Amino acid sequence: MKKIDIACIIDDDPIFVFGIKKIMELVGFCKNFMVFRNGEEALNNIKAIISANEKLPDVILLDLNMPILDGIQFLEEFTKVPCKKKIIIYVVSSSVDPEDILRAKSFDNVSDYIVKPISVEKLKEILKHIEKVDQC
Repeated sequence: MKKIDIACIIDDDPIFVFGIKKIMELVGFCKNFMVFRNGEEALNNIKAIISANEKLPDVILLDLNMPILDGIQFLEEFTKVPCKKKIIIYVVSSSVDPEDILRAKSFDNVSDYIVKPISVEKLKEILKHIEKVDQC
């Protein structure tokens, strides 16, 4: 399996962030990480990266429940940002509320909704999905 270049984790839980980074390293998921504690921080940084014409993440793992700008608010704002690169987004949340799942999946750029915790197998599935998208 091919490693992706940059994975972006948007989550306010330092324990989840620590754990998912370790699992990503174990699987050989990506070469680099971007980590943001809330949607606003992520949105501002991604806009700056686009403006500077720097390298964007290939995939975003987005939590729903965060302070300042939550996952849904991030998605609403992110869809307005002009971006030439297609960034694959996975919503990763502890919420099993069907309304949250439907709302998150209603965004075109959301590939899937994953209930925490993420397993090694799920990360491998994500890698395979990204490889298929890249081949299209």
